[in-house]
Amino acid sequence: MHYDVIVIGAGSMGMAAGYFLAKSGKRTLLLDSFNPPHNKGSHHGDTRIIRYAYGEGEEYVPLVLKAQELWNDLEKVSGKQLFLQTGVLNVGSEQTDFIQNIISSSKTYSLPLEVMGASEVNKRWPGISLPDEYIGCFEPTSGVLKPEECISAYRELAEMHGASILTNSKVKEISVQQNLVTIKTAEQTLTSDGLIVSAGAWSGSLLSMLGLELPLNPVRKTFAWFDANESLYNHHRFPAFAFETAEGLYYGFPSIDGSGLKVGRHDGGENINPDEDILGFGELEGDEADLKQFLNQYMPHTQQLKYGKTCIYTLTPDEDFIIDVHPSYSNVAIASGFSGHGFKFSSVVGLILSELIITGKTEHDVSPFSMNRFEKRI
Repeated sequence: MHYDVIVIGAGSMGMAAGYFLAKSGKRTLLLDSFNPPHNKGSHHGDTRIIRYAYGEGEEYVPLVLKAQELWNDLEKVSGKQLFLQTGVLNVGSEQTDFIQNIISSSKTYSLPLEVMGASEVNKRWPGISLPDEYIGCFEPTSGVLKPEECISAYRELAEMHGASILTNSKVKEISVQQNLVTIKTAEQTLTSDGLIVSAGAWSGSLLSMLGLELPLNPVRKTFAWFDANESLYNHHRFPAFAFETAEGLYYGFPSIDGSGLKVGRHDGGENINPDEDILGFGELEGDEADLKQFLNQYMPHTQQLKYGKTCIYTLTPDEDFIIDVHPSYSNVAIASGFSGHGFKFSSVVGLILSELIITGKTEHDVSPFSMNRFEKRI
């Protein structure tokens, strides 16, 4: 049971890495505690936003542009529709870092962006009611990814290229001696030349087996679908969105094929242990009320709750990613701490992880995501 590379965590980034590794001819094992795509981590919920003029910082823009190119490639190769070009509307006060980063990154990278005042936003999308002090930044070429279908597509192609997938198998022990990686599950012992750890909320406990203590904080998050006026909020007329408001940072999606308007809150949340049962949507006071207050204020033509779900963010202190090689083992690559805005990047992160394992380097600039920024905490 020896492989060139074992990937622990075959969700968003791990499944993509498995595809690129297998495609390059590497004997690859994808190892997961569940059966991806699944609803136990961070990749479920039908939709994810992909936006290019990036409010979190210009360093992300080259990566997300490459990610979109790879999503387009995946659509062609798999024959699946994975992307809907709904456009994305970002809203907030003009002076905030979030809005300023969007505007500046659009200029730096010549990205299409329409900046408009509140009255113009309200007129263009009658389902929105913005106060005068907010502006809108609309990216017409961005839109929505279908995460479960993206992961399924990468899984099918990885297997087609010879990758093995071991599901519902929890890692009990990891050790690295020189260039040999040994992994023990409850059922068997596996070995490989290289290792990728991309296990989301479980990365912290796995990396501690390799002598790393990274500041990774798993958090319970909620999102929900609401009945909505389809003439205002359907995906042919209404964009995906991110609103930075005085009450918090909210995001959402138009009603796709009658699903209802989907809304979630990006900031906040409750710290959790991912190995324990997570309270479902509505089991904590305020789950529904928090989202409804946002809708009542900014999207008043919505109605009652249809249903809600929970997922997990794995936060770093600065909410930037960790993409790096283990400081002591050059054959171990790590991707974690995607802080609730990582899925759109998973295609390119998978490629980067495969490059780091195969050649020890990548042409993409991942220096902002080095774990050594937390070296005082390791």
